[in-house]
Amino acid sequence: MPADAPVFAEPWQAEAFAMTVALHDSGLFSWSEWADALSAEVKQPGAASDGHDYYEHWLAALENLLSAKGVAGKGDVDALAAAWERAAHATPHGKPILLENDPSPTESRGGPTG
Repeated sequence: MPADAPVFAEPWQAEAFAMTVALHDSGLFSWSEWADALSAEVKQPGAASDGHDYYEHWLAALENLLSAKGVAGKGDVDALAAAWERAAHATPHGKPILLENDPSPTESRGGPTG
């Protein structure tokens, strides 16, 4: 890999990496716990032999650790991801995406939608 080649193929991969480091630094999990969680994901049947889905496994491992530690369950993560998608679609081009821009915030909290 050339020295000036990007380390991450997509911005979300860098964000997932940074979030993992920050959560470790905050004491949420040890590196050995992280290695076990990531290894379990990478060993799942159907993983790409060329590793192109590595950061998808990374994200799944992080979600599983958050759930195991009682920080956020899969439903919480999915709801926030959906809220972010709605906010992204409602945000003008070139402006920062903020969850406050979600046009349906009650959906992300599981409340009534009407």
